[in-house]
Amino acid sequence: MTHPPNDPPPLHDQLCYAIYTAGIAIQRAYKPLLNKLGLTYPQYLVLNVLWSSDGQTVGALANALALESSTLTPLLKRLETCGLLRRTRNLSNERQVVIGLTDKGRALQHKAGCLSDTLLAASTQTPQQLATLNRDVRYLRNAIYSQIGGWDTPA
Repeated sequence: MTHPPNDPPPLHDQLCYAIYTAGIAIQRAYKPLLNKLGLTYPQYLVLNVLWSSDGQTVGALANALALESSTLTPLLKRLETCGLLRRTRNLSNERQVVIGLTDKGRALQHKAGCLSDTLLAASTQTPQQLATLNRDVRYLRNAIYSQIGGWDTPA
């Protein structure tokens, strides 16, 4: 039996599903290490952005993570409760909240470095293969967003 031309291909043949499930697999590989750090994967992503550039507004963080500010705010409150960051009003624009790492939040950066080693081991890929895949997926993501809008893609 033939399918009409607009029927989607089987799920296992769809690129979106492969990327989605690869992301889940990576999060599962990271989970034991993140548990030891007391972090969820989304919390790790927030901290990672701040480790690269501390003192960002909620809006800048939301953009870097392709999230809505309203989605990010509860996550930031939990990280603040844990003592990993602090939220302060921007003195020159009180509508903006600036997120800064605490010493405890900065200290986690060195403990989280083992996540890369975990991915390298679990993937059975070389660092060069993973770097090439990362570049290709970022290129695909940026190309899609350039057509649909909605996100100021980071480099």
